[in-house]
Amino acid sequence: MSGKRGIDLVSKAFDWLAFFNCSREIKLKLPSAVCFSSQRPLQKIVESKILGAGEKINEVARQVYGLLGLPVDAIDFRTLMETMDAAVAQREAFLISTPNVNFLLKSHRNAAFRASILHSDLCLVDGMPLIWIAKLLRVPIRERLAGSDLFGRLKARADRPLRVFLFGGTGDLAVRVGVKLNLEKSGLECVGALNPGFGTVDDLSSSEIIETINRSGADLLAVFLNAEKAQAWLLHNHARLTVPVRAQFGATINFEAGTVKRAPQLLRSTGFEWLWRIKEEPYLWRRYWSDGCSLLGLLLFSVLPLAVDAALNRPRDNLSVQFRDGGDHVTISPIGSAAGADVERIVPLIDRGLVAGKPIKFDLSRTSHIDGRFFGVLLALSRELAKMGQSLDVSGVPPRLERLFRLNRFEFLLASD
Repeated sequence: MSGKRGIDLVSKAFDWLAFFNCSREIKLKLPSAVCFSSQRPLQKIVESKILGAGEKINEVARQVYGLLGLPVDAIDFRTLMETMDAAVAQREAFLISTPNVNFLLKSHRNAAFRASILHSDLCLVDGMPLIWIAKLLRVPIRERLAGSDLFGRLKARADRPLRVFLFGGTGDLAVRVGVKLNLEKSGLECVGALNPGFGTVDDLSSSEIIETINRSGADLLAVFLNAEKAQAWLLHNHARLTVPVRAQFGATINFEAGTVKRAPQLLRSTGFEWLWRIKEEPYLWRRYWSDGCSLLGLLLFSVLPLAVDAALNRPRDNLSVQFRDGGDHVTISPIGSAAGADVERIVPLIDRGLVAGKPIKFDLSRTSHIDGRFFGVLLALSRELAKMGQSLDVSGVPPRLERLFRLNRFEFLLASD
């Protein structure tokens, strides 16, 4: 018997023994992909406490803040899961990113990677160093929302289960985790698992792969590729995928499969999870060393100056906002300190400009101070304008504000100036 034929027979035997309930609607070949029969009919999740049926998330009103070049959402696990339920009920694309220190540093070096995070509907802080930096910069992020914790909470929520498709991982990890989920009868029902193997983003985006994922009827697409490839793949296929909620869960699949032990809660909550990860996966020391050195530079040359500036230059001017319709565009001019809760005064005027469908220009010539919430609003507006084929236009930026843009790593928002 030839080696190839032997492998084929083993694969077929494995297919028959472990997955004899596989749906006949999707024809897959092992070891690359496995589909699972569902024990429940497709159903819409009950209306969320946040959104009613047919209601859309207000992107600009989203409680998003700018943190060193990235958007971060100030939400807790309860709100996150309710928001995910709303997205599933509406069957609309909803991309979740989970930035950690590695994400942050990669985004500073890779504009395409940064764009994939900026395109996200929610950005969850996954990493205690970012929580600490947020506190220093008075960004109200209080809770770490790690992808692995989210996966665990979804598993534990049996009263409102979601269908999940597992994409990526090495070897047969996705298949093994899928079987485990279904045997446990948890809050996640696996309806498909696919290891696409190695290749470029285009290689992993074939019609066969996308159709396999879409035809599974999943509510959640859990991606287990390396950070840059996962984000690039999700952005590349954003319009082609029909699974509503998509997220990159990284090493979660290793934790779920039991091939890597997750750090104890004490180490996770005190910021020393990286030591445990090196113990479990020694090759990671190079990444953590490189990230640590880069983070130190960021602390010294961005975070510390911003913290000192915030302490010495507390906002004193009340904010007023002018809205001018120039015919072919509208101009929004914050006058005074555009910081903290006062920034919410700008949101209705942005909504007014978006409804008008005209290009929106921000005139900062009379703005005395800006903070993370203001950057968050600019990021949300930039995302909405991109959907309309427009770009953000920020003008009249005085030198002091230019410095704040640069220190906060949002100088790219001034590119059109």
